[in-house]
Amino acid sequence: MKLKSKHVLLGGLVIWIMGAAPVVAQQANTLTRQEKKDGWALLFDGASTSGWTTPGGKPVPAGWVAENGTLTAKKSAKGGDIITIGEYADFDLKLDYNIEATGNSGVKYFYTKYETGGNLGMEYQILDDKLAEDNKKENHLTGSFYDAIPPDATRKKVNKPGQWNTVRIVAKGRQVEHWLNGIKILEFTRGSALFTEAVALSKFNKTVPAFGTVEKGRILLQEHGSEISFRNIKIKAL
Repeated sequence: MKLKSKHVLLGGLVIWIMGAAPVVAQQANTLTRQEKKDGWALLFDGASTSGWTTPGGKPVPAGWVAENGTLTAKKSAKGGDIITIGEYADFDLKLDYNIEATGNSGVKYFYTKYETGGNLGMEYQILDDKLAEDNKKENHLTGSFYDAIPPDATRKKVNKPGQWNTVRIVAKGRQVEHWLNGIKILEFTRGSALFTEAVALSKFNKTVPAFGTVEKGRILLQEHGSEISFRNIKIKAL
């Protein structure tokens, strides 16, 4: 009986140790076996600007630095916006960002050249909501469809500048979702009455075709004078 009790105690100890062992986090800028199987692709390899270019088709400027597993627009380095080489229609996009205090940036999607209006894209706004200058309108705050539709403030939980946040943008047909840190904070239908009215009141109300109604475009990371870092940029075609 004593030997059996000893085995039971040892078995329990092993189970406790295994349960107490820390969970190994996924390495940044990598895909799990399941993600690869599901069709995810990295847009940033963690070490270079491969796959990115300027809106004018030139190499990524020195104002953007790929180091230590992050892609960073350096403060006041005039790196300009950068875009993916590839275009995307229906997609699920995820990325992490870390912006400095007072910072302003964004992620644009369906970025393309309009017949009237120039090169434009719908923007998932990234902002220091408390200290940035452009924080006076709800549809200019983090997670908004910039200058058009604000996020649900009751659901939004954003980490402060200097900390990482996770963005997710899902576009399927006319449906678009904005997520922040695992929570859906905005959902709308392109071409709906609400969408059309919001665009009509925005600074994008004179574009041809109507702003946000294009079928596909590139992904853009915005440089707005502030330092901002990105990592784990990945996309899946839907």
